[in-house]
Amino acid sequence: MDTLRILIADDHLLFRDGLRALLLADPDAELVGEASTGDEAVALAAELQPDLVLMDVQMPGTGGIEATRQIVNASPHIRVLVVTMFSDDHLVFAAMRAGARGYLLKGASHAEMLRAIRAVGNGEAIFSPQIAARMVAFFAGMQPATAPAGLFPELSEREREVLTLIAQGHKNAAIATCLVLSEKTVRNHVSNILSKLQVADRAQAIVRAREAGLV
Repeated sequence: MDTLRILIADDHLLFRDGLRALLLADPDAELVGEASTGDEAVALAAELQPDLVLMDVQMPGTGGIEATRQIVNASPHIRVLVVTMFSDDHLVFAAMRAGARGYLLKGASHAEMLRAIRAVGNGEAIFSPQIAARMVAFFAGMQPATAPAGLFPELSEREREVLTLIAQGHKNAAIATCLVLSEKTVRNHVSNILSKLQVADRAQAIVRAREAGLV
């Protein structure tokens, strides 16, 4: 693997110091810059064009998730590995939708950190073990495409998938992640479902779906 050019984005000086020491000791890594805010990370990524950004989630001003979105949109070849102390599911999924290629918790060992950096640098996706276990459990509980065509024939196949997930209690963001759609597309499907089923809201759609044995 060629030397990875890495940008660190974290507002905690002590943690940046630790990452800097780790990278300086790695012959396969080159530290090209450091940012303490999301805005600085976006600007430095545009200027330096690193291979990889190690991105914190919560920073002053623009947060790490929005900074990730801006960096990846402007330079799709730049890979982002989120490194944070927060393990909330909504932050993990938001980071993935923004374009991050991995999500690592700050309690990771040096060996785990280096392994994650190299994996994301090689184009792989990587998650902390506890995050990965929760993601597997989350997706295992989501079962789209269970509605037969004869049930709600007025709906398209995709709309039946969305209705199934709605009836299982999932929100638009989770449905978008499961079906690899944008949240806007999911909202459009939900609107079409409500219109075609002639119901006023999601709650009524859930009742219709469950009464029909969809779930």
